[in-house]
Order: sequence, then structure tokens, then C-alpha cells
Amino acid sequence: MEGIIIDCEHGYISDDSMHSSTAAIAALGVSPLVRLRMTHADLIKRALDAGAHGIVVPQINTAEEAIAVVNNSKFPPQGLRGQGSAFPAITHGLDIPTYLKTANETLITCIQIESKKGVENADAICAVPGVDMVFIGPNDLALSILGYVPAKGDEPEFVDAIEKIVAAARKHGKWVGRLSNDGASSREHLEVFDTVALSYDIRAIQNWYTAELLIARS
Repeated sequence: MEGIIIDCEHGYISDDSMHSSTAAIAALGVSPLVRLRMTHADLIKRALDAGAHGIVVPQINTAEEAIAVVNNSKFPPQGLRGQGSAFPAITHGLDIPTYLKTANETLITCIQIESKKGVENADAICAVPGVDMVFIGPNDLALSILGYVPAKGDEPEFVDAIEKIVAAARKHGKWVGRLSNDGASSREHLEVFDTVALSYDIRAIQNWYTAELLIARS
């Protein structure tokens, strides 16, 4: 699956922009995933009602928090999500009854483990039914474990934390992914992880302009 993460946590993206982005991305045959800024039920509802094919929820530290995310992202009887928008069915190319029947099985519920407490509870978090994917935020994880960013990548505590998360995800049959800064890192990470998020748009823009300016000035 190819997807684009619309970052409503660290990106300065309004609800209007998020809503427009999900439709535009889906129209190109790519899955729009919305990273929320918090675990609140209304934020989950807004993202899914805008047509997101999945949500990425940051800073999950306990199984109870993961359970709440699942409850708010699934229609009954698996959860508590209400229905009232035609947009999610449209972004999937479905009618509303079909969307309602299939959403619980087709939408991705991804939670992020990115803190010392989250690592301590990784097994319980990954055991939660309805969590489809676990995503590692290496910067926040490094801040929590090491006290600085970016991690060099070979710090024993940092490596151990990542290995614990991956092992817990594998044990409970969850996909596991992480952020990768470039193509070389992505190739390396895909030997361990099921998927990677390949950097972000601002870095791509900076890199392109830096490279082109060097050419122009040479």
C-alpha cells in the first residue's frame, strides 16, 4: 500500500486543509492517512469523516489509551464511532452502506509508541485488538530514552527500545513501521520493518532547492 501522511500533529494543518487533502490524495489512488495531534475522540471522528483511509495516533503510552483509540475509530459493535458523513465513502469509491460494512476491516488504526513508558507497555499495547500497525517516532523516542535528538542510532538504550517494540508487534501480529530520513535509510529499515515513512515534504523541498542552487551557482 502507498500512502501519504497528513501531519496534523507537527504540521500546521487546519481541518479545512486536512479535509481537502484527503480527497485530493485519494483521487490519485493513494491512501490518505491522518496523523492526529492528540487521542481525543473528536479528532479521530473528524479525520475519518473527512475520508482518511487510516489514522496515526501519537504518544500512546498504555493499553488503555490504545483501547480508547480503537473504540473511537470503529463502528459498532466493535466500537463507538458514529455515522453522519458521506465523504469517507466517496474517498473509498463506495456507497455509504458498503462503507459502513467494510470500514472496520479496511481502515488502518496505527498507534505510535515513542516514549519510555510506551516501550515499557509495548507488549500490552500491541496486544490490543483493532490496532493494525505500530509506528515508531524515532525523534520523540530518542528524546524520552536518551534526552537528545537525533539519535546516532547505535545507542544501546535506543536500539533496545526499538527492538522491544518490533518484537511486541511481531508477537501480536501487528504491522510495524518507522520514519526514515532518506532512501538509503529506508532500504535498510525495510529489512526489519513492514513499512517506512520516507521523510517529509519540507525536507524534500529544502534538498531540491539546495541541490539546484549549487548547480546554478557553479
